[in-house]
Amino acid sequence: MQKLLNLLSGPWTTYILWLLRSQGPQRFGQFKKQMPQISSKMLTQRLRMLEEEKIILRHQEETIPPKVTYSMTKRGKQLDKMLDEINKMAKKWY
Repeated sequence: MQKLLNLLSGPWTTYILWLLRSQGPQRFGQFKKQMPQISSKMLTQRLRMLEEEKIILRHQEETIPPKVTYSMTKRGKQLDKMLDEINKMAKKWY
């Protein structure tokens, strides 16, 4: 449990997952527009970490420039109920 909590409590991680949950696949620029306070370096780190944990999938199309899209994996979709509950609580509290 501690490993999962550490993963989800990292900066921006839960919000990245919420965006993928609520809006579907996203490109890097879409994340940046919705999270203008996050640095490109931090966003890249979070996306790579989630990809390494097999929670999100990075899909790259061989175009010029390359088109990269991030989406939830089956493993990541197991977090849907938890993300929905956090969203409900955030709306209730704030």
